[in-house]
Amino acid sequence: MAMEIRFGAEHTDFETVHGWLTATYWSPGVTRETVERAASYSSIVVNAFVGERQIGYCRIVSDRTTFAWVCDVYVVEEERGKGYARAMVTAAMEDPEHQGLRRWLLATRDAHGVYQQIGFEPLVEPARWMVRH
Repeated sequence: MAMEIRFGAEHTDFETVHGWLTATYWSPGVTRETVERAASYSSIVVNAFVGERQIGYCRIVSDRTTFAWVCDVYVVEEERGKGYARAMVTAAMEDPEHQGLRRWLLATRDAHGVYQQIGFEPLVEPARWMVRH
């Protein structure tokens, strides 16, 4: 069965996605309310399905003019390695309202190869970037 992409929070199984994200290294213990609120304020929410089973999720935070941040990319373990994460991010990047942006950004601990295949590269000057926690 082929993977299908569905855009929009209305297609998201938030109970499932919350379970996924709370177990990740980037969102341990995140509340379901936070997951749903983050989706509602995101520029794009991408859901991947095989049949009626949700197998992937990601969202984009963007001003739709200059910048986009790819975040919360997740594919269930048994479906990894099939290109679904790349497909979700690519579909988001092809969205008509997100063309001509100067910069797409993401952070990953272990999936650099996935994103390099669709044009992401390490920051040229990482020392210029700052973060506040």
